[in-house]
Order: sequence, then C-alpha cells, then structure tokens
Amino acid sequence: MDAHIRDLRYFVAVAEELSFTRAATERLFISQPSLSRQIRQLELTMRARLFDRDRRTVALTDAGAALLPLARRIIEQWEDARRAVASAREERTLTVGFQTRIGRGLVPSIVEALPGWELRFRQITWADPTVGLGDGQVDVAVAWLPVPGDGVYDWTVVSTEERWVALPAGHRLAGRAEVGLAELAGEPFVALPRTAGPMRDFWLAADRRTGPALVREFVRCLCP
Repeated sequence: MDAHIRDLRYFVAVAEELSFTRAATERLFISQPSLSRQIRQLELTMRARLFDRDRRTVALTDAGAALLPLARRIIEQWEDARRAVASAREERTLTVGFQTRIGRGLVPSIVEALPGWELRFRQITWADPTVGLGDGQVDVAVAWLPVPGDGVYDWTVVSTEERWVALPAGHRLAGRAEVGLAELAGEPFVALPRTAGPMRDFWLAADRRTGPALVREFVRCLCP
C-alpha cells in the first residue's frame, strides 16, 4: 500500500527531532506508541529500516537519510496542490473536520468566521491529532487545543469552556461547589481512547494529579 502524507509528516518530525518522545509530544501531539506504530508501518511499506534506535538514541539509516529530503518535498508539493485546487474551485465549499459532536454553539461561530462558504462536516477518529488536515480529508477543523505545534497549522480560538466533573448523585463529593483534582486521583474516569494522546491527558488533568496512581481507568471510547 502507498504511504499517506500523514506518515511522511510523522517521519519528518522524528528525523528532525531524532527523538520519538519529542516528536510525539511536542510536535505531533500523539502518543509515542502510536507514532512508533506508524513509523513501523511506513518502514514496512518502504521495505527498509528508516531509523536505528535504542533506549537512548535515534539516528537515521542510509535509507532514512535518502528519504528525508524527498519526504519534505512531497509534503511541500502536496500543500502547493491543495492551495492550487482551493484557488481553482468555483464553488465556495469547505469540509470541516471534527472528532466529537459540535455543540456548545460552535457552529454559528464557525459560520461567522467563514462568511460566504458552504460547510460540509466530516467526523475524524481520535487517532488523528490534525483532525483530518494532515492527509487532506478536510479543509478546516474544529479541535480542542492543544493542536500539533510544528508550525504547519494556523488556528483561531472560537470558544472557551471550563473543565467540569460529573459525579453520581450519591458520590461523597457530589454536593461540593468545587473539587480539587487531587481529590479525584483515585476515581475511575470515562476517558478518551489512548490514541487521543495529549488530548486524553488534558481532559484527565494528568499534569495536575498527585500520588503514585493517577487514576484507575474505566476507559470508554467517546467516539465510534
């Protein structure tokens, strides 16, 4: 099977960072296991090992070094093609990517931000942190921050919201007006799938929890 543009973006990120961890968390906003699987699939497609790696270092192989400038060129040409097609389209239609139901009054905000355009909506899986932009499935996306920070994508905040917790009526904390995150550290949570990466960690408030066990997970996928 042919490689996707997204796979080449992942490869370039790892090649430039020479770190799967940094590429995953700082540039692509996906989990490291997901990135490793995608790179492995690209290697199978190319029938070549692209990286030499051990627990401490990552280095390009000769095959990886040969692919890197071509991958950058392909990505640039793809972006040029998308811009050319967008300029040539007679109808003003945009495909909008999303990963969960667009509520909270966001649709009017999107329409206001894109006057004169007909909008079509497409749902994208949580495994794609670009919400369909990376492989050209959509023209614009509605996404929760953070978004991939490699400088490829521009973004505008159209709405902000508070982070709430829903509890059973009989729960020991249910009567409280405010609940500290440390008090929830041992509670089971309905969460996004692991493929959502940093998005999942944000909504579980992983950076704000304390204690050896951050959460006993009761993982339920919130998408099809």
